[in-house]
Amino acid sequence: MKELLLSYLSFVMILAGTGYSFAQNPVTLRFADIHPSDYPTTIADFEIAKIVKEKTNGRVIIEVFHSQKLGDEVTVIKKVRDGEIDLTRMNIAPITAHVSKLNAFQIPFVFRDGDHMFRVVNGTIGKEVFADFENSDLIGFGWLNGGSRSFYTKKQVKSVNDLKGLKIRTLQSDLMMSMIESFGAKPFPMPHGDVYQALKEDRIDGAENNYPTYEVAKHYEVAPYYVEDEHTRNPDPVVGSKKSLTAKLSENDIEIIKKAVKEVQPLQLRLWDEKVKASKDKVVAGKSIITVLSPEQKKAFEDAMTPVYDRQPNEIRDLIKRIKEIQ
Repeated sequence: MKELLLSYLSFVMILAGTGYSFAQNPVTLRFADIHPSDYPTTIADFEIAKIVKEKTNGRVIIEVFHSQKLGDEVTVIKKVRDGEIDLTRMNIAPITAHVSKLNAFQIPFVFRDGDHMFRVVNGTIGKEVFADFENSDLIGFGWLNGGSRSFYTKKQVKSVNDLKGLKIRTLQSDLMMSMIESFGAKPFPMPHGDVYQALKEDRIDGAENNYPTYEVAKHYEVAPYYVEDEHTRNPDPVVGSKKSLTAKLSENDIEIIKKAVKEVQPLQLRLWDEKVKASKDKVVAGKSIITVLSPEQKKAFEDAMTPVYDRQPNEIRDLIKRIKEIQ
C-alpha cells in the first residue's frame, strides 16, 4: 500500500512538472460589438458565446461587451490586432486598411441581393479573403448580416443629383469616402456614436446606414428622409486576434468558435429580417419619409459609381468580376 501511495505521488509530481493541471482554469475571451444588447448581431454574439461554452465544457468563456464599451470600431480593430481584445463583430470598412481584398465586398452595388452576398462570403471567395486576414494578425471566423446601407438626410433626396453638395457621414474607409464623392456629396468620416449630435447640430446633412441602425440610434429623429438606394450590402465578419487566440486556445478550440459562428448564421439572418421590418415600421410611425427609387433612378445611382470601379486595382476588379459571376 505504501509503495502504491509513493508511486501515485511520484506520478502527480511528474505531471506537475509538465505544467498539467487536473482542474484547468477556464480561458476568458473579450468580444466587442458597438451595438446594444438587443441588436441582431449582438444577440448572435451572445449565442456564439453560449455555444462555445457548451462545446468546450466551460473551458472557453466569451464575455460580450456591447454598446461600444470597448471603443468604436476603428479603436477595436487596432486592439484586436494588438491582442488586447480577443474577438469582435464589425463592419468591414475599418478592416479594409489591413485586408485590402475586403474592398471588393464594399464596392457599391456589387451584390445583387442578400442571398447573392451570402453565397459569395460562405463560398470560395469568402475563404480566400479570410486567408488574407492572417497576414494582418487577424483570424476570420465567419459572417453575419449587416444589411444594406442607404442614405438618410435632413432634406429629401429623390435622385442622385439631390446628393450634390451635401455633407454625408460615412465609414472611416477610403473606398466609402470615394463613393460619397462620386455621388457629388462631401464625405465626413466619424465614429458612429457621434452621428446623432452632428446631425442635430447641422454639422452634417446626412449619413448612410441600414434601417435597424437608423432606428436604434434614433437618427430618424434628426434626419427624417430615407432613400432606399441600397448602395452597399454588408457581410459583417466575426474577427479574432491571431496574437491572443493562438496563445490562449488550441487549434481545436479555434475551430469550435468557427463552427459556432456558422451555426448561429441562420438565426442571425432571421433576426435581421425581423428587425429590418420592425425598424422600418417604427421610423415610418415616427414620421420618416421613405423614398423608393424606380429602376431608372436606381440605375443612375449605380452609373455614378463608374469612376469608383475604374480606380480599383486589378486584383479588386478581378475579384468583383468573380463575385458578379456567382449565381
